[in-house]
This record gives sequence, C-alpha cells and structure tokens, in this order.
Amino acid sequence: MREKDFDIKNPKKKFHKTERVPPEGYDNANDFFEDMYMDEDMIWMGQNTNHLHDDTIANAMIDAVKMKTFCRYPAPEGFKELKQLILDDLGFSDLEVLLTSGATESLYLVMQALLAPEDNVILSDPGYFIIGDFASRFAKEARYVPIYSEENGYKLTPDLLRKNMDENTRMVILIDPLNPLGSSYTEDELKEFAEIAKENDLYLLHDITYKDFAREHFLVENYAPGQTLTIYSFSKIYGMAGLRIGGVISSKPIIDAIKNAVVNDLGVNIISQYGAIAGLKSKNEWYERIRETCFENQRMIHEMIEPIEGVFLPVYPSDANMMVIDLSGAGIDPKVMSNYLIDKNLFTREGEYTSEEFGHRYLRISFSIPTEEIKVFCEEFPKAVEALRTK
Repeated sequence: MREKDFDIKNPKKKFHKTERVPPEGYDNANDFFEDMYMDEDMIWMGQNTNHLHDDTIANAMIDAVKMKTFCRYPAPEGFKELKQLILDDLGFSDLEVLLTSGATESLYLVMQALLAPEDNVILSDPGYFIIGDFASRFAKEARYVPIYSEENGYKLTPDLLRKNMDENTRMVILIDPLNPLGSSYTEDELKEFAEIAKENDLYLLHDITYKDFAREHFLVENYAPGQTLTIYSFSKIYGMAGLRIGGVISSKPIIDAIKNAVVNDLGVNIISQYGAIAGLKSKNEWYERIRETCFENQRMIHEMIEPIEGVFLPVYPSDANMMVIDLSGAGIDPKVMSNYLIDKNLFTREGEYTSEEFGHRYLRISFSIPTEEIKVFCEEFPKAVEALRTK
C-alpha cells in the first residue's frame, strides 16, 4: 500500500515538555547526545556525572551479570538490604523506601500520586526543568520563582516562598544542593521551610541528589516528618548515572499512595541494585577521595576564572559537583561558548537547559572528573573567552 492511500495519524501531545534544542548541525537532541557519548576523547562536563570511581561498584555488577541474576525478575519492590542501606546512609528509621528507575521516576510518581488539578507547585528558576514539567502535568501550575540573585543567595528562601505561595500551593521543591548553581540550604532555613509546611499543609520535596558533594548537609525530613519526600539518587556520588536507579523516602502512608501510581510493577534493574548495594557498603572507602578531588577541581576553576574580566562564578564554593560561569559581562552567548568548547573536546551545558529567564547569562560545568581533564578546561576556557568576547 502506498503512503497516499491511507492517513497517518497525528495525535495532539497531551503534556508540555521543555524542548531540548539541539546545537546547529543536529536534527534532534538525541543525536547530539549520542555523538557526545560515543566520542571517547570528549571531556565530560555537561551532565553532572561522576567519573572518579575505581572498580568496586563495577566489579559487583560484573559478578551479578556472570551469575546471570538478570534471568529472573527481581522482587517487585527491591532488595530489603538495599532499602535498609539507604535508610542507614541518611540516618532515618521508621520510614519507607520506594526504589525506582532513577530519581527521575520518583519525581514523576510523586507528582502523579500527590497533586490535584487545582494545586500549584513552587520551584526555583534556575532549577531542574524536568520537575516542573512533571508538576504541570498533574497540577494547575508549576510556579517558578526567580532566584538568580546574590540578594537571596542564589536559592529559594523562606521569604520568597511566602511571597509566592497561596491557598492552592500544595508542594514546594527544594533541590539541595541546587542544580545548576551549587547553592545549598542551612539547617535554620530548612527548619523555617518546615514550619511553613506545617502551617499551610504543604508537601516538601527535598531532592538531595547532590548532597554528598556538599560541605555540610541537612535533611528537612527531620523537621517536617509526615510531609517530606526525600529524593535519593545513585547517579552522582555513586557514578551510576547510566544504570538508572534511585528512590523516594517518606512515611508509610505517603509511600503507599505513591506505590498506587507505580507502572514498573516488575521491579528495578537487578544489576543496578547489586551495584547500589556495593556502592553503599564501600562508601567509606572512596567517599572522601572523591570529595577532595572535586573541591580541588573547583578551586582550580575558581583560580582560573578570577582574573577574567566580565566573567564570574555566582556561587563559590559550590556544594554540588557543578557550578555556573556567568558570561554576561563579556557579552558571550552561553550556547556559542558551549559549541566552541565542543570543538576543543570539552562538553559543557548552556544555561537555557536549566532556566528560561536567566539561561542566556551562564554556562554550567561539572567537575567530578579527573583533575588532568580540569587542567585542559582551565587552559582552553580563557582562550575561548577572548575569542568570543564582544564587550
């Protein structure tokens, strides 16, 4: 049958999803990311991934593969040992863990299970667009609060929350430390968020994906029990981004409600679970080494940036494994800078990926990579600024 003999359906898209605009020369973002992934010479500073591990986690997964554990379906809610290790890592007791295929699935399930069509959700801008996209599917509004300002420490504050919430606000998103800036919350700030949540019957979604890179970190669950959802990821400090495993931790009634929205009833990838168990059990052996490397790497970047006119780091030191470099004073478009650096085998990320309002100002870079690769960036970046500077 020829194409003209039948109609091709063209259904309307049901949901808003932030568009990933590919660089010039690419028809779609997936082809671009595949090219970056396949380029073995590319220095990986564009996805906040961690490239500093030894073989401990990998060997545990290799052993699981050799034993052909993947021939059987795993327990649908995951290994008890893994869930207990997560609770131990956080110092929690009497809470439930729901394992998911990456923290991203946890975010989606939380929004689907807990939000209603009349609700709104408070998020920060800059932030992580995927969370807002999910919130907008199940709530009336994902309400972005501008936070790109030294005045509020480049993060959502309790005062900003009060100014932007209303009687329909149902959930507050605290990405802590914040992607892309690396800002984080003090214990007093989290206590104040908890009080606001209690007074107004709000959920606090505490995304702690980058917590292990922070100089210090606190958990809002300790101050708003029964109203907090803690999002846990193995993608960053454990270096397991491609293995897609994470989870959400909360009280039993909340987790039971979220389980009702689960689609993946046949369980989380079993090889990933073995890797996660190995990562948690060996954490004390590698944790400080990775942190020290990251602190040294960002110190080198800061030292390189300091003398460059018109360029600055809004947040330093960063409490995550990434930071942003503000290029606005040099008149440089971050997308132009990102494309320029790709030609130097340096994969970074332009700001529009994390902010519609402020993305034209900054480049996001991650630094949980070998220090020798950071040295390459520190050599090439000043040259790039001078080549692209317009002010």
